[in-house]
Amino acid sequence: MIALEALPSTPNTMLGHVLVVEDEEIIRETVALALTEEGYSVTTAEDGSEALKLVNQSVTRGGTSCKVFDLIVLDLMLPHVNGLDLCRLIRHDGHHIPILILSAKASETDRVVGLEVGADDYLAKPFGMRELIARCRALLRRSHYTKPPQPQTSQLTFNSIVLYPQECRVTIQDEDVNLSPKEFRLLELFMSHPRRVWSREQLIERVWGPDFMGDSKTVDVHIRWLREKLEDDPSNPKYLVTVRGFGYRFGS
Repeated sequence: MIALEALPSTPNTMLGHVLVVEDEEIIRETVALALTEEGYSVTTAEDGSEALKLVNQSVTRGGTSCKVFDLIVLDLMLPHVNGLDLCRLIRHDGHHIPILILSAKASETDRVVGLEVGADDYLAKPFGMRELIARCRALLRRSHYTKPPQPQTSQLTFNSIVLYPQECRVTIQDEDVNLSPKEFRLLELFMSHPRRVWSREQLIERVWGPDFMGDSKTVDVHIRWLREKLEDDPSNPKYLVTVRGFGYRFGS
């Protein structure tokens, strides 16, 4: 299922902590070995329930909230809790760890479903180890991507929506709205440039970063999630408007 090639050597510094969730031992151990040789710290899990315990344990230690895993490499066909359900649960519990799905299902529909449940990227089996490593690097770079310095603004306001950049907080009619980091960055970009039309490519460049290797449909997925949280009628949006043939804009 995996095509092995010689990988370029890199300094053995710990670049991040990766959780590899795969029930097939040969794939699990091969991926873990390749990541370890690249300088990553690796933990493995054989099934979805074990992985969920590891993720949940990683955020509370000694009463202090902390993130242990920087990336999750996740197979879909898992015992006990399958990969899609595990991805949903991880996102439902509020974890924003980047997730790379591995799957033998390679159709567009399968990729879209994976992205819709919260994955950040999708790699079909069989895959080359070079590509896997490159996608892991890209996801980790994007998770630490910093935007160019911008003038500090105490808040951005549009009708009843108020965004507080320094607090990473959004309210609608004084009620807090729970947004993921990508949703927050998208909304901040839109509200900083009201009525400007953004293409998918421009949004990916500004929010996901220049090394993004995933499907551009992830933009549509995040826009839909934002509409569900911001709009009174998500099917007839008044804030996040589709400009057919061009992209999206904020405001009518």
